[in-house]
Amino acid sequence: MEQHRHNRRRRLFGSVGSAVAAALLLSACGLWSDDGEPAPAPTAASSISCAPQGQLAASGSTAQQNAMKHWMEEYQQACPGVKIRYVPIGSGGGVSQFLRGATVLGGTDSTLKTDEIEDSREVCRGGRAIDLPMVGGPIAIGYNLTGVENLVLDAETLARIFDSKIDTWNDPAIARLNPGVRLPSAPIVAVHRSDESGTTQNLNAYLSGAARDVWPYAKERAWQAKGGHSAAGSGGVASQVRATEGAIGYFELSFATADDIPTVRLDTGAPEPVTVSARTASAGIAAARVSGTGKDMGLEFDYRTGLADTYPIVLMTYVIVCDTGTRPEALPALRSFLAYTASAEGQSELTRLHHAPLPEKVAAQVRGVISSLS
Repeated sequence: MEQHRHNRRRRLFGSVGSAVAAALLLSACGLWSDDGEPAPAPTAASSISCAPQGQLAASGSTAQQNAMKHWMEEYQQACPGVKIRYVPIGSGGGVSQFLRGATVLGGTDSTLKTDEIEDSREVCRGGRAIDLPMVGGPIAIGYNLTGVENLVLDAETLARIFDSKIDTWNDPAIARLNPGVRLPSAPIVAVHRSDESGTTQNLNAYLSGAARDVWPYAKERAWQAKGGHSAAGSGGVASQVRATEGAIGYFELSFATADDIPTVRLDTGAPEPVTVSARTASAGIAAARVSGTGKDMGLEFDYRTGLADTYPIVLMTYVIVCDTGTRPEALPALRSFLAYTASAEGQSELTRLHHAPLPEKVAAQVRGVISSLS
């Protein structure tokens, strides 16, 4: 049994490329160095309850990179005794580094798998790793169709478009959802990610949940549907949509905003089609339920929700920590920093960064778990 577990760890940790390890190592070399001037004292407006000192090594998801950067800047300005470094090496690298004990906090776009939870017991002495939702990212469906504004699509129509079953813009299924709109007979250029990504995984999850009869593909990070065009990264998909008449693709809302790409309104069965925004994505998070066990707060989304102003295509990023067994010298700073990130103050700036803040009922549960970490 011990040999089996050893071999499994070797397979898990050996899959992390040397570039990932080098990135973390190089970051660690200057992990706790100051950047010149001492951090200013906390402002009177800050509600951050600081740990007196501490060092937090963290790595993982690039989807929460901007949020982490903002949180670290704000926290370390208020709490100069704590040093934090987050290395954006991707979800897989973040999980692997955490399970190796190289970090005390990981960032991931999907919840931990059963074998990863089991492996975490060697790092979390007396406990296990848990998922805590922290940053929501609305996934927009962007399109390029001259003369067509406020395009409305539903889950089944999207599924057929991305599976090459609907290939012209004046298809009756699209016309039915857009009465009175003059749709061209131009071909549809559906663009998907060429690389594995949490964005693809969450779109797959939405389509398989909301259009299960016509979307037979698994909730995987790799694209599996038939046909279409591909591009690397959300930036690549957005660029191809922006440059191609008749194109449609998916990417985080920030890319649509930055490139001024029109976005689809979703017919979810709500009284009105739902526009993608940080506010409507937060409502989508509120409609989810906690599916994790114990202190784990992995979320299961209701992709078939028909609630008003509730956008269901959301990439949820998590932080992974030990419920019990965090190194004593890091625990006070970890609890203090995470309490700030999950606070109303910490979540309030996420909209400006094109993220979806946690709804208060979820944030309150997260704060409760954070206070119990040991």
